[in-house]
Amino acid sequence: MGNADLRSLAVIEDVAFDTLAGSVVAVDAHNWLYRYLTTTVKFTDAAAYTTGDGEEVANLIGVVQGLPKFFEHDIVPVFVFDGGVTELKDDEVAERRAARERAEEQRAEAEERGDAVAAARLDARTQRLTAVIHETTRGLLERLDVPIVEAPAEGEAQASVMAARGDVDYVGSEDYDTLLFGAPETLRQLTSSGDPELMGVEPTLQRHGITREQLVDVAILCGTDFNEGLSGVGPKTAVDAIKQHGDLWSALDDRGAYIEHADRVRELFLDPPVTDEYEFDADISPDIDAARAYVTDEWEVDADEVERGFGRIASATVQTGLDEWT
Repeated sequence: MGNADLRSLAVIEDVAFDTLAGSVVAVDAHNWLYRYLTTTVKFTDAAAYTTGDGEEVANLIGVVQGLPKFFEHDIVPVFVFDGGVTELKDDEVAERRAARERAEEQRAEAEERGDAVAAARLDARTQRLTAVIHETTRGLLERLDVPIVEAPAEGEAQASVMAARGDVDYVGSEDYDTLLFGAPETLRQLTSSGDPELMGVEPTLQRHGITREQLVDVAILCGTDFNEGLSGVGPKTAVDAIKQHGDLWSALDDRGAYIEHADRVRELFLDPPVTDEYEFDADISPDIDAARAYVTDEWEVDADEVERGFGRIASATVQTGLDEWT
């Protein structure tokens, strides 16, 4: 099911940042980081984030620019990182890889013809979260005392279950799959200017008169990251079919249709591989000097690109009293 499909079903409303003060948000780390990474690459000279050895760490600029928004609104972020990718997602991973390769070819062509604007735009589309980006992001978050949780598989699934358990107040993600994973409330647009959106699973289920299990069935009929949907079946048709027949299997039988691995996809959303072996402290006491040294000295990032962000973090964590939370 594409994002547009789930968005058309979801109950989403604007929410003021001021109403979120004091909350803890499980952030889909890959989702959040990728957005700041691509934005940094698009609008920042590569020399500012490329080390003498040729390693590109634009993520460090992105993290320093993105974190202040949480602290300035008295929000504690808990970054949840993906573990292994389920084999059911192999096709999507392959498609993304192919898209990056096409963008790389187009970028090379743009550079050859001297089109710097197009080259920069395409460069952002070729970004991927490398081992160095993973290492340095964690290293920076640790120095800033930002909690980290390592998921065994999908980060948005782990974050959603943490929210459902009441261990955090919200999930932070642009991925509508958090609905299917059962996140009670998801904050979207955390990487955008202005206030975020709040997406609720219970209001969504009530709007359509279905259960969460049926919502997952609707998604499978339309298509998810893990399966192809039925041709010609959109969200409205899928909801009608599931409400009429009760569940996915009856709806498929009625159409004489078959969806490969449908049972496994359904189980993945309803009982995802997650861990309960995590703990985190909302008492955040960032070591700004250590973080700054890590970014600018150890990883040779241009200090001018991160100084304002570090200043905002320092100011916000003192003014909001984050280090006094329990």
